[in-house]
Amino acid sequence: MPKNGEAPLSDDRQPIIQPRHKRRFIRHPFDVRIQVSLFRAGETNSLWGRTSELAEDGVGATLTGELQIGEVVWLEFSIPIAPHIIKLRAIVRYCEGLHSGFEFLVMTEAQKITLRQVCVVLANAT
Repeated sequence: MPKNGEAPLSDDRQPIIQPRHKRRFIRHPFDVRIQVSLFRAGETNSLWGRTSELAEDGVGATLTGELQIGEVVWLEFSIPIAPHIIKLRAIVRYCEGLHSGFEFLVMTEAQKITLRQVCVVLANAT
């Protein structure tokens, strides 16, 4: 029975389900050491850890310390193709304990191409 004058629901009505945020790029398993540098409380701090996934627009990693959503950091990690090390600015998009997700910020065209090539290598490796 409807309450407070509400119309009864018919049997053919489906609940409205909000679509999940669709990622722009596929994430690939990726396990390398990562160095994270950030400027906090007037000084440069460094954390290190291991990556867990990589995409053309970001990386996930478990670190030795916690970050906060919205912090801007410098990331440095190895990649399986030349130049073999990549350094990028990124913003922290999510944090769950020591695991953080980063979105790469301004990248050169060469860095975009390199990341695209790395993702192709990773996709073909699985």
